[in-house]
Amino acid sequence: MDERTRAEVERAEAALVEHYPRLVRLAYLVLPPSMGRHRKVLTAHGLVQRALPWRAPRRPAGALPAQRGADPGAGYDLVRQRTVELALAYEERQRPAVLLPTVPFVWGLRLFPRAGGADELALDQALSAVPAAVRAALGLWQLEGLDADAARAVLVRAGVADPEAAQRAAGQVDRRTAGTAALLNSGEFDPCTVQARPTDLLRRRQRVRATAVLAAVLVAGTVAVAALPGGPPATGPVPTAAQQALDPARLLRTPHEQWAETSRVDFTAWPPRGRQAGDRQLLARALRVWAAPPPGTRIVAAADTSTRPPAAPPRLLYAGLIDNVMVVVLHDGERLVRYAEPEGATPTLHFARVDAADLTSAGGLVIGRGNGWLRYLIAPWVSDVAVRDLLAPEAPPHGLHLAPDGVTDRIPLPPADGVPCGHWPATQFRSSPRIDDRRSFLVTDLGDLAPVHLTYLPSPGAGGPGEATGTPALHSWARTACTLRSLRGTGVRAVNNWAYAQQDLPEGGGTATWVCNRADTWRGPGRAVVQFLPPATGPADPGKTAGRARGTAACSPFGRHVLGDVHWQAKSGKWYLLAAGSSEVAGIDVTGGVRAGAAAATLAVPAGPQAPVRVAGRLGDGRSLLALRP
Repeated sequence: MDERTRAEVERAEAALVEHYPRLVRLAYLVLPPSMGRHRKVLTAHGLVQRALPWRAPRRPAGALPAQRGADPGAGYDLVRQRTVELALAYEERQRPAVLLPTVPFVWGLRLFPRAGGADELALDQALSAVPAAVRAALGLWQLEGLDADAARAVLVRAGVADPEAAQRAAGQVDRRTAGTAALLNSGEFDPCTVQARPTDLLRRRQRVRATAVLAAVLVAGTVAVAALPGGPPATGPVPTAAQQALDPARLLRTPHEQWAETSRVDFTAWPPRGRQAGDRQLLARALRVWAAPPPGTRIVAAADTSTRPPAAPPRLLYAGLIDNVMVVVLHDGERLVRYAEPEGATPTLHFARVDAADLTSAGGLVIGRGNGWLRYLIAPWVSDVAVRDLLAPEAPPHGLHLAPDGVTDRIPLPPADGVPCGHWPATQFRSSPRIDDRRSFLVTDLGDLAPVHLTYLPSPGAGGPGEATGTPALHSWARTACTLRSLRGTGVRAVNNWAYAQQDLPEGGGTATWVCNRADTWRGPGRAVVQFLPPATGPADPGKTAGRARGTAACSPFGRHVLGDVHWQAKSGKWYLLAAGSSEVAGIDVTGGVRAGAAAATLAVPAGPQAPVRVAGRLGDGRSLLALRP
């Protein structure tokens, strides 16, 4: 195997381990529903495990798989392509003899995902009525977030005869089912979080008797062979994978300078820190509690985050004393797990998803939290940390002291629900020049272990969201920061402010800005809120919410068109209906209590404050676009 192939296999191995639940969910969706849920669960796991190319070389413990300059997405593309091919081939019965022996074996139990509601059942029935190619097209679109061209390329390589037809059929399934993306990400279609029930107990008892007789014969033969001269040497018991995962000596430990020599700048590049990083008794307690929480253990999990025990030795990120609480932080490739051991009290476990983290979203984690404050443990590539108030955009940031182990001073928490929103603390990180050109980025706390990355996209839209540290971005966030309170505990990864349109107001009312505030979660589905921001009476004037949507692609790279409307009162007392769309909206039509139209991306017509209206936009390619509703 040449060096290039070896590097590709290493990247594929890292991608499979870190995105294993995501790949298994895709395989489970594509596999034939006629198999039954138990067999589908086991087969999905077997197919993904077979997706890794053969003859992968071994790496030293703690080593990172990809080096700077390699394409970090190439490994995942490879295992995803292989997963789709195997799942499609299984339905077509092209390679059953190869696939069946590699399916995981479970004795005495039936496994199946958690049952959903009526919407999940309707989607499952719709998926049962379409071929595997259609299910694959839907999964690549709604689970993987691929655009039409990229998904079509995967289907072509997998041997689908008519990928365009499969994508059209997938679109029909999506239109018939409301919130397809959210449903596919629910527990109904998650083969990694399963329930267990016994099989037929009487039949199993009969099989056990027969198996016991056969085992006795085999054992007797084995003892006779071992007694012969030159027989096989005696060996001790081999630890199982579960036992190895609980051994503190097997914890992965990244070398301290590895982060500066790899293209994978995420939590896998964090070295172990803290004075107790070598305390095996503490680490063993943390692993035991994670694997089998004793009664009274407080368990906190971010939205849709599994609390399952470790399947393999995790990576140690921190072990030390934080404000009189012994803390251990571990990373298993998909989740952060924070073990907190207060003196004289029961321990706490906190889980949070962090799969596909990057330089910014892996820039820090919450290492300690108290009454009105928190502390971050920062990434090794962050060189400076400061705090600023988002509601005071002109105020300079206040620098923070960093302990030698990377723990910050206490940082104020954002205001709680029901409390006046008079301030909103955000933390500004600056990366080291060794890994990036002194990049500054903003994060804020929404209750999870990983802080939320704040970004900004000006109007007209640039290529993609940028950091929210410039003057226009800070002024935009000053007027929208308080809306972040509704996102607490929802597993948010990043929130972007997109100033998608500006509009001159009637009667010389000045210029208003239309902003789409989009929150993306670690699990995939997002939330979009359209806000109308007239000329501000102060730097933190919140404006008005014009529309919102959940489980949507709106205001993301996969939903670039947006339209909002609002009733607005001029200084004269007269009311108007205002509407504004993104740059590709060529016209706006209003029906209902008011009938009007405009051959432009903005509209302003007289209308009463309670007039019922339906606002629709016309895109340049002839498609229509409805305004988001409040």
